Amino acid sequence: MKLWDKGFSTDNKIDLFTVGNDRELDLILAKYDVMGNIAHAKMLHKIGLLTATELSLLLSELEAILKIIEDGKFVIEDSFEDVHSKIEFLLTEKLGDAGKKIHTARSRNDQVLVDVHLFVKDALNEIIEGVDELFELLISLAEQHKNVLLPGYTHLQIAMPSSFGLWFSAYAETLIDDIYFLKAAYKVADQNPLGSAAGYGSSFPIDRDYTTKLLNFETLKFNAVAAQMGRGKLEKSTAFAMSSVAGTLSKMSMDICLYMSQNFSFISFPDELTTGSSIMPHKKNPDVFELIRGKCNKLQALPYEFTLITNNLPSGYHRDLQLLKEGLIPSFSTLKSCLEMLTYSLKNIQVKPNIIDDEKYLYLFSVEEVNKLVQNGTPFRDAYKIVGKSIDEGNFNPDKKVMHTHKGSLGNLCLDEIVNKKKKA
Repeated sequence: MKLWDKGFSTDNKIDLFTVGNDRELDLILAKYDVMGNIAHAKMLHKIGLLTATELSLLLSELEAILKIIEDGKFVIEDSFEDVHSKIEFLLTEKLGDAGKKIHTARSRNDQVLVDVHLFVKDALNEIIEGVDELFELLISLAEQHKNVLLPGYTHLQIAMPSSFGLWFSAYAETLIDDIYFLKAAYKVADQNPLGSAAGYGSSFPIDRDYTTKLLNFETLKFNAVAAQMGRGKLEKSTAFAMSSVAGTLSKMSMDICLYMSQNFSFISFPDELTTGSSIMPHKKNPDVFELIRGKCNKLQALPYEFTLITNNLPSGYHRDLQLLKEGLIPSFSTLKSCLEMLTYSLKNIQVKPNIIDDEKYLYLFSVEEVNKLVQNGTPFRDAYKIVGKSIDEGNFNPDKKVMHTHKGSLGNLCLDEIVNKKKKA
């Protein structure tokens, strides 16, 4: 009897606490666990620990399990701790001793490492595809609206002329920086940890180069301890990459929310892409962009969550690492949905023409007037004072033509150069 006993056995309480939602998350990793099992079985046969008949039986059964997973019918019952134990049970149930041999020269530690590495590779590629689609749309919008002027702000104060071409392509080029992070995280994931077992290798003469090739990894994580220490490192690297993308989407969503407001009124969207108010019939709320902003801000907290979970852990495996899956796996679907919704919505953006005709944007052109005086021989500081005085006295009447020609300015967007940079990335 325990003081905290509420009618459940200690074992059930321990099981509920230690397993957590692993079974649910492992359903997403299931196909990768089968892939790891297939490669491992072929390697065991290669080094003489499985007969040709045993290998054939195992491969046939693993393919059958993979089909069940692909059909969405795979289940991990409460009687199983995780996907690894469920698949091994199915193999043993059907094949007897051949099924029992699948775990030879392996640990659940390197099993889950392989699963997560393979999952992250695929998931990162999906995010990169989403980033690529958004990039292409932004470049197209920049070209389409390159001549529409837009007020630029510093300190949220009216500053200098910008343009929709400059605004759209700014986010396009920023996505290239995000791709650098995504590719770096992919590089970390593209290392085979299989064969590190519990983190100290195996006394069996396993062929790790063979499984590296079978699983399509670029290289292997050579040191068994380093492979185990990769748990947490991979998740943090991936989280920083996703956080970088999320930061870009969040900032653009914030811009959109501002620009849609009546105080700015720079852009609009069709009614069907906005939501209304339960009591105010005039409202067109940017809920989609507010949710993208909120979800992406949550994603930007992920690297710090992982840092706190793994901080000061010594080398070797620790059960704390299981908690990383809870943040990592759902984060991909969240970021993917944000990319999809931002791309979907921006295809229908309505850009307002003649924004700068409003009298409140008159001072956007103060720098242009200063620069004209300088080009005609007036020292810059004197020109600055001359224009400042005309503003103070209410005599400022600028020419609203903007002539910017340098690379990266609103008159020279360098869209082709940005596209080429993205291709290299």
